[in-house]
Amino acid sequence: MVRHQPLQYYEPQLCLSCLTGIYGCRWKRYQRSHDDTTKWECLWFLILSLTFFLTLSWFYFWWEVHNDYDEFNWFVYNRTGYWSDWSIPVLVTTAAGFTYIAFLLVLALCHITVGQQMNLHWLHKIGVTATLVATVVAIISIDQLWKEEWNILFISFQATAPFLHVGGVVAITLLAWLVAGQFARAERASFQVVLCIAYLSVVLALYLVPLTISSPCIMLKKDLGSRPAIFGHRGAPMMAPENTLMSFQKAIENKADGVQTDVSLSHDGVPFLMHDNLLRRTTNVDEKFSERASVHSSMFNWTDLEQLNAGEWFTTNDPFWTVHSLSASDSAKAANQSVCRLDDLLSLAKASNISVILNLQDLPVEHPYNNNFINITLETIMNSGILQHMVVWLHDKDRQLVRQISPDFQQASESKREVSALIADGIFSLYLRYSQINVKEVREYTSRNLSTILYTVNEPWLYSVLWCAGVKSVTSDASHILKQVPSPIWLMPPDEYNLMWITSDVISFTLIVGIFILQKYRLGSIRTYNPEQIMLSAAVQRSSKDVNIMKEKLIFAEISDGLGNAEELSLYSENGYDGCSNEAITPLDLQDVRIRMRD
Repeated sequence: MVRHQPLQYYEPQLCLSCLTGIYGCRWKRYQRSHDDTTKWECLWFLILSLTFFLTLSWFYFWWEVHNDYDEFNWFVYNRTGYWSDWSIPVLVTTAAGFTYIAFLLVLALCHITVGQQMNLHWLHKIGVTATLVATVVAIISIDQLWKEEWNILFISFQATAPFLHVGGVVAITLLAWLVAGQFARAERASFQVVLCIAYLSVVLALYLVPLTISSPCIMLKKDLGSRPAIFGHRGAPMMAPENTLMSFQKAIENKADGVQTDVSLSHDGVPFLMHDNLLRRTTNVDEKFSERASVHSSMFNWTDLEQLNAGEWFTTNDPFWTVHSLSASDSAKAANQSVCRLDDLLSLAKASNISVILNLQDLPVEHPYNNNFINITLETIMNSGILQHMVVWLHDKDRQLVRQISPDFQQASESKREVSALIADGIFSLYLRYSQINVKEVREYTSRNLSTILYTVNEPWLYSVLWCAGVKSVTSDASHILKQVPSPIWLMPPDEYNLMWITSDVISFTLIVGIFILQKYRLGSIRTYNPEQIMLSAAVQRSSKDVNIMKEKLIFAEISDGLGNAEELSLYSENGYDGCSNEAITPLDLQDVRIRMRD
C-alpha cells in the first residue's frame, strides 16, 4: 500500500510568474533561476537600454517637431508627388515602439530588483533589434534630408529643460533603490566601488546640468517685451483652404494682426495667390486640364485659373485634421473655394485695416511678363487703395524701384546680413524661419531698431519662447490658437529657478543616501542560499536532452510488515505529474532515488 502527500506547498506567485513569463516566457516555477545573468543576456540588457534612450530621443524630437508637420508633409509631397499626412503615422509608430521598449526595460529592471536571472525571449530580441534599426534609419534619414530640423531640439530645450531636469532627478532618485540593492547584495568590494562611482557620476552630472541651461523665459516679468504680432500664414489654413478668400476672412475673424501670402502672375498678367509651382496639390487641375497638370501655375491664363476648384482638396485631405471642427456651412463653403486674385485680398485687408506680407514667387524665364512682374504687382497694390505702410515687401529684386514707387512700404529681407548693411539698404525687418536665428541675435537686432518676423510658428510653447526672446512678429497656420495665449506659458525669475533646482537636488541627494542606508540594513548581512533553487538550477542546466521539465516533489510513506515508520523520498519523475501521483512505485523505480529522508 502506498500513501501520497505533497512534500511542500507552493504559494502562487502570480506577479513573479507574469514578470518572468512576459520577459522570457518562463511561466513555471522550475524555469526561474536566481543564478547570475549570463554575459550574453547582460549584453542584451545593454542593447535594450541603448534602444530605450534612442527611441526616447527620437520620440521627443518627433513630438516637438509637431510645429512643422505640415512642412514635413509638403517636403515629402515634393519628392513623391503624392499628398498625404505622413507625420501622424510616424508619430504613432514611434510612440508604439517607445512604449514597447520602455515596457521591456521596466521588466528587466524588475528582474534585477527581485534577483531573478534575466533571459530575454527570442521574439523580444527580434522586436528590440527591429526597433533599434528602424530608429537609427529614421535618425539618419532626417539628418540627410531635413537636417535643419534638428535645431528645434535646442529651441525646445529652452522651454522644457528646467522641467526635464526635475524629471531626470526624480528618475535617478527612484533608480537608487535598485542600485542600492545591488550594492548591498554584492560580495565583491571591487564591484561595489565600480557601481557606486558610476551611479554617483551620473547623479552629479545631472545635478549640475542647470548650469548649462539657458532659456529666455528665465527672466523678470518686468523685462518681458510686448506680445508678438500674429500674421495668418496663407490666411487661416487650419480653418479654410490656404490662400483662398475664405482663409483670409477666417484669419481676420480670429483677430489676426495681418496675413501673409504668396503672389504669382498668370500668363495673361493677372496677379493671383498660389504657393506651389504646380496646381496639383491645391486645385482640381488633374480633372479640368489633365494634359497641363505638370505645367507651372503661372503659365495658365486667368480665365483657366478661375475655373479651378481650390477648396475640395482641403475637405478631402484634411491636412491639419481640423475639418471635423467646421460647421456644415463652413465645410460646404470651403469645398467650393476658387483661386484668389491679389486685388481681392488687398480689398479685404483695406476694409479690415490689417497688414499684408507679400512674398513674390519666381516666374519661369519664358513667362511673357517675367520682366514686368514687379511693376504689375505694384500697380495692383497702388490701385487697391491700401495704405502703403500696411504692406510688408519681401522681394529683393528691383528693391530700389519699389522704394521709388512705394516709399512707405515696410521693406523686409529674407536673409541675415550685417546690421549696418541692412540699414544702408533701408531694410528694417527680417523675415526668417524661426530656427535661423537665436535669442542673442534677436536682441541685438531689436537694440538696433530692426524687427524680426519669424515663420511658421504654430505651437504655443514655441510662441512663448519667441515672445520671451523679444521677437516682434510671427506668421502662423494656427493664428486662432496663438491668439488665445494671454502670456508666455511659463516665466520664472532667475532666483526662483535657482532655488527650484538646488532644492530638488538637495532633496534627491538626501533620499538617495537614505535609500542606500536602508538597503544596506535590509540586505547587507543577508546571504540566501536556496538548496531547492540550487538543485533545480543544476537540473535545468544538465546537458542531457531528456531533462526538459522538473516536476513537483512527492514524499512517499512506505508501509512495511511490522514497521510503523515511513521513508520520505524526494523524486523527479520523467512522466509528468501535477500535484499527487496515483501510480505505484516499483522497486526498479526506487533504485533511481538517491535522496532518502527518514522521520
